[in-house]
Amino acid sequence: MTSNAPESPSPEDQAAREAAEAIEAAAHADGGPRKRPKPGERRVQILQALATMLEQPGAERITTAALAARLEVSEAALYRHFASKAQMFEGLIEFIEQSVFGLINQLGEREPDPNARSRKLVTLLLQFGEKNPGMTRVMVGDALVFENERLQQRMNLFFDKIESALRQNLRETSVLAGASTPTVDAQADASVITAFCVGRLQRFARSGFKRSPGENLEHSLALLLPIGRL
Repeated sequence: MTSNAPESPSPEDQAAREAAEAIEAAAHADGGPRKRPKPGERRVQILQALATMLEQPGAERITTAALAARLEVSEAALYRHFASKAQMFEGLIEFIEQSVFGLINQLGEREPDPNARSRKLVTLLLQFGEKNPGMTRVMVGDALVFENERLQQRMNLFFDKIESALRQNLRETSVLAGASTPTVDAQADASVITAFCVGRLQRFARSGFKRSPGENLEHSLALLLPIGRL
């Protein structure tokens, strides 16, 4: 999904990086020792801090200066691990993808009933969003406004894959039920169910995380994916 080529920082990122490096160099001109985290540890800390800042209801666009201040490090320290803020958001998106699709793959291996698989997929997606409110703002695009357009495109692809997984399950369900047009039925149903999931996640984020995405979920699933579907 992502290119292996290194990202070229924007002029804004490059200017901020150079300024931050100059400030840090001046601050440590005395050659005093600096305590450094273990390899990879700072990268994780940066992503955790970014996710935590996104959990604040009504949070405005997060700057690298604000992120560095929260971590009590210089902006140059951030740029040693990420070429740009866009790469930081990509790190969060990678976590979302690996977590959600890892669980979906487990469903495919453990749940033989395709209708139950679809119900569980919807449930796990909404539960992931509820447990990770900062990530939810990334998933629905609220945190990506004014950021690199590529990030929103990647999240669009994420939901395309969710819809594809549902479509596969629903086609199998339709075939078992003897439907005359299983592919067409599955495509239409998967589109509606994916839109429901996106809507629930958006409402959760835009309510300041007050409206649970899993609110009355069993009732909703009974309408979208009735147990007697087969």
